[in-house]
Order: sequence, then structure tokens, then C-alpha cells
Amino acid sequence: MKAILIDDEKPALQHLERMLLKDGRLTITGKFTSARLGLAHLEREKADIVFLDIGMPEMNGLEAGEYIAGMDRNTRIVYITAYSEYAIEAFELNAADYLLKPVTSQRLSKTLERLEVGKESAEVKMPPTPASAAPVKELSILCFHRLEFTDSTEPGRKMQWRTSKAQEVFALLLHNRGQWILKDTIVDLVWPDFKPEKAVTNLHTTVYHIRKLLKAWNMEVLVEFSQERYRLTKEQVLLDVEEFELGYAGTPVESEEEWLRREKILKLYRGDYLQEHHYDWAEIRRKELQVRYIRMALHSAEYELSSGRPRLALERLLDLQAADPYSDQLCRLILRSYADLGDFIGFRTHYDKYKELLENELGIRPDQVMDSWVQKVL
Repeated sequence: MKAILIDDEKPALQHLERMLLKDGRLTITGKFTSARLGLAHLEREKADIVFLDIGMPEMNGLEAGEYIAGMDRNTRIVYITAYSEYAIEAFELNAADYLLKPVTSQRLSKTLERLEVGKESAEVKMPPTPASAAPVKELSILCFHRLEFTDSTEPGRKMQWRTSKAQEVFALLLHNRGQWILKDTIVDLVWPDFKPEKAVTNLHTTVYHIRKLLKAWNMEVLVEFSQERYRLTKEQVLLDVEEFELGYAGTPVESEEEWLRREKILKLYRGDYLQEHHYDWAEIRRKELQVRYIRMALHSAEYELSSGRPRLALERLLDLQAADPYSDQLCRLILRSYADLGDFIGFRTHYDKYKELLENELGIRPDQVMDSWVQKVL
């Protein structure tokens, strides 16, 4: 196995090199006194193992580990530190192992044994499943109401976020999918009350757990890191928000076929965008999507009324009113539905409640045109 060594302390670097050469199980292809030099080497030549010091100036080892993971997920990292508390953080990032300074030959030997076992495990291959026996797997990410993953081959499968912050970081990256976001921006939004150094460490750990979850679900979603920025990209994964936007139509429904097509799109809207999570940064997008949903659903309700299905229209409109209780357009259509059903008690009750709501909450009354129409119907 090929290995490179990165440590800003030359004596420590030389000490580790001597022990590895004496052991003979690894081939050292480079040693570097800064993370940036080591990363530049990895861009030209791959390594199986990176021995990486955590406490370095300019770019520390935890941050360098992010870059390495982005270059090649198969590269294993052994973190080296003079402080035992960093060992915990190293394991949080799923390091192959960690070494405390000063590194001893006995402890290094255990690390090399672990690396050999890990290599053997990675080389074990399972027999391929016959193509005819494999069901078609369709993975989706849902953002309406709550953030969820779904797997068509395992309908009851549940996702487990390690922390609520991991969920929020993923949601933020997904919200800005395809765009680079500054590391400092993520930290400010997700950990506003933390000291910068601690917040950045939390971010590195969180990104690792996100990648681990994506790998467990076998999702073609990448979380990339470059130039102090993160970006999420995806392939072959359905996203309910994207499907909704592609199918959105803000014009009246002209046919039964069109009504059926729109029904499939409207059913994607299980609730407001990331509604359950209350992320402030998602509020503008949440409102935009809600407005689109209401507009599209109103057109469907109007078509249902014009095609003689007032009960179906009424159910839809009452649900919409919960999101937009002051809308006079919604109120008119609800009243029309009651009238078409011949339910004039429901008609009167609904209008009285609407008037009371406007007077108590906004200090206004329904417009004269609506009031005159109501009196005429009754």
C-alpha cells in the first residue's frame, strides 16, 4: 500500500518515516510539511493511506481531511495529534485510526494491522445479483412537510439523522444544490452561537456523517469541498420539489386529461417546504412554493366546480383556506361550492365565520360586491 506523510514538524515527520521504513509494510511515496503541499501531491498521484497531523497552521488536518475525502473516498486517513481530545474528533470523522504523539513503534504496529485488515475487507466481493432478480430501485428525497429519504424497494425504511444539525446542514446544501456555499456561511447559519473553531470542527464532523448516511442509502449524491466552500450535487435521485416545479401550471384547467396530470403534481405537496423544521433561511422559498401550490390548486377547484364536482372542490378549498384564511377568492369559491351542493346552512355558517375573522383579525369587512352576492343567494 502507498502512503504519504503530512506534518509541519520536521522531527516528527522524520521519526514517523523511520519507523514505517523499518516496518516495511507500506511504501512511502511522499512526505510534506504542509497540508497544501500534500494535497497538491494527491491531485497528481493517489495514495492508499495518508498520515495526517491535525494541529498545523494555515490548514489543519481535519480540514485537509475534507479535501482528501472529496478527491478519493477510498483514501484512508490516520490522524496524528499531540492532544487526546482531537482523537475523539478524528474517530468522529471515521478515521482509519489515530496516533498520539510521540508515536511509538508498538502503537504504530497496531495501526498498520488495522489498515491491513481494512484492505482485506474492502477486497472481499459479494457475488453479483442476477439482473433479472433485482427490483428497480427508485430513490427519492422529499422536502415538502419534512425532509425524508424514500426507497421504492423498501417502503418502510426509515432514515436516521445522527443529529438535528446534520439534517439542517444537508437541507441547506440541498436547498442550494449545485451552488457552492462558503464554509463560513454554513457555520453562521447553523452554529451562530459557537466559537468559530468549534463550529468549523462541528461542520467537518457533520459533513462526514452526511456522507456516511448517503453511502448507506446508496444515493448518487455528492457533498464536495473546495476552496473553503461546499456544494451538493445529485444524479439519478428524484426530488419532490423539482418534480413539482417541472409540473407546475398557473393557468386554468382546460380538460379532464390536464386535470388528472395536475392531480399527480399537487399530491407531491404534502405540506409546506421543510415546514416541520422551521429553518429561517428556507422561509422565502417556502412562501414561493406555497403561493404556486395555492394558485394551481385553485384552478383545479374551479375546473371541478365547472364540471359538476362541488364536493371535491369544497374539500380542496377548505384545505387551502388553512394556508390563506383571508383570501376573498377562496371564500367565494367555498361559498359557491356550498351553493352548488344546496347546503345553505353551510353557506351561511362559513360566510359568518369569514366576516368575523376579517373584523377581529384585520378590522375590515368583506367587500360590498361579495356581501351583496351572499344576500342574493340567501
